[in-house]
Amino acid sequence: MQLHISPSLRHVTVFPGKGFKEFIKVKVASRRVSYRMLFYFLLFFTFLLRFVFVLTAVDGIDGENKCSTIGCLGKKLGPRILGRRSESTVPEVIYQTLNEPLGKLELQGRFDIPQTLEEFMTEMKSGGYDAKTFAIKLREMVTLMEERTRMAKIQEYLYRHVASSSIPKQLHCLSLSLANEHTNNAAARLQLPSAELVPALVDNSYFHFVLASDNVLAASVVATSLVRNFLRPQKVVLHIITDRKTYYPMQAWFSLHSLSPAIIEVKALHHFDWFTKGKVPVLEAMEQDQKVRSQFRGGSSAIIANTTEKPKVIAAKLQALSPKYNSVMNHIRIHLPELFPSLNKVVFLDDDIVVQTDLSPLWDIEMNGKVNGAVETCTGEDKFVMSKKLKSYLNFSHPLISKNFNPNECAWAYGMNIFDLEAWRKTNISNIYHYWVEQNIKSDLSLWQLGTLPPGLIAFHGHVHVIDPFWHMLGLGYQENTSFVDAESAGVVHYNGRAKPWLEIAFPQLSKLWTKYVDFSDKFIKSCHIRAS
Repeated sequence: MQLHISPSLRHVTVFPGKGFKEFIKVKVASRRVSYRMLFYFLLFFTFLLRFVFVLTAVDGIDGENKCSTIGCLGKKLGPRILGRRSESTVPEVIYQTLNEPLGKLELQGRFDIPQTLEEFMTEMKSGGYDAKTFAIKLREMVTLMEERTRMAKIQEYLYRHVASSSIPKQLHCLSLSLANEHTNNAAARLQLPSAELVPALVDNSYFHFVLASDNVLAASVVATSLVRNFLRPQKVVLHIITDRKTYYPMQAWFSLHSLSPAIIEVKALHHFDWFTKGKVPVLEAMEQDQKVRSQFRGGSSAIIANTTEKPKVIAAKLQALSPKYNSVMNHIRIHLPELFPSLNKVVFLDDDIVVQTDLSPLWDIEMNGKVNGAVETCTGEDKFVMSKKLKSYLNFSHPLISKNFNPNECAWAYGMNIFDLEAWRKTNISNIYHYWVEQNIKSDLSLWQLGTLPPGLIAFHGHVHVIDPFWHMLGLGYQENTSFVDAESAGVVHYNGRAKPWLEIAFPQLSKLWTKYVDFSDKFIKSCHIRAS
């Protein structure tokens, strides 16, 4: 399209394009008309003409042009100008049919429902169905596939629950072998630590770590990774707390596998004076919790029989049945001030972590009067692990929770925590913990489902000092898409979740960070056929 203006501005000619005859010719006879206004008008008209031409061409490309140029323009611009959407090309009957509810009972015993997309397409092509029949068939097939997918997901969660809750025979073998060694070998019954090192157990110039575990292999990885990466291992004191049945195997292992110059103490709970005096609130709460949980939950079979709940909800309920949530090893951390009355500061470690750096800088962190140094878990994009707030753990539909806490407040992680025991002793944190555990039991476990973190979030509320995420990377037991590079560069990695690195369901590429601290040539490891997954 061309626009030609004479030098005197008295003739303006518009040519639609090359090879076309003169389309518009305007002769300006009188100078009374503003040449400038006429010029602007023709510019606008030229632009409009080109716009109409393009729309017409697009209509011709799209298909048969059944409207005039102006008509097509109105058709295209009308709904947009008036704020209306163009009419759908999908028959309304399809929408109506797909929106109709379809009960699962209606699909039982049906053999005429296509099982694959290929079957569906073949049936549609050969059957000559109308739009409604097409929608009915599509709805039935999709509903059937959704139900099968749901059941497969639930079965996966059930199998993982069983695998993570049971004790692998290799670990059971290791405990039995070490218990036998403790009986028959004097070297496996050494006092830990030796008499000359006992004063270090209450010396606050050392770096004190606490590990509570009834898993010998897991405890050995935590201890080995801690000592190997510590720049001054001679200043490390690791207090290992275990139960009565695991005490002898644990003592035998660390007697025969010295981590000198680090100092290792192995004690069972019944060896602590505080534990043997009177009632221990956490044990009473655990007994009550176990009774209520067994009556309220109805076991795994009752949970998976629910046909209305989503698979992730069922997975959470199955996880609540995990034995670790009723383990004293999981609850005992709330009594650290009583268990270690002479210590000012400790770092508590879970038995499913691996230390990958020197942890001595944790003692240089200024806690500002706070009790618990922890990593926040609401600062990441990972919805399953690092986007957790209080509403992720507590039931805010319960009035007791909703009136006391903010659902959008950030949660924090157990697993690698700095505890200022001096500051802790000035608070009533332990009493608050037991109070809320008791309230949860009285309300049939309706305040929260999973063990120690929810009451911990409540008890330490206002007493948490946030530390850098480098010190504690979570989620290696939840999902295999965790970046190995990111995990390798973290100070401490935590295999929280079902896929523990010592289980067959572990994620192979992530468990490498754990197995590197296991000596597979050790005679006890080899005899129990413990191998890297």
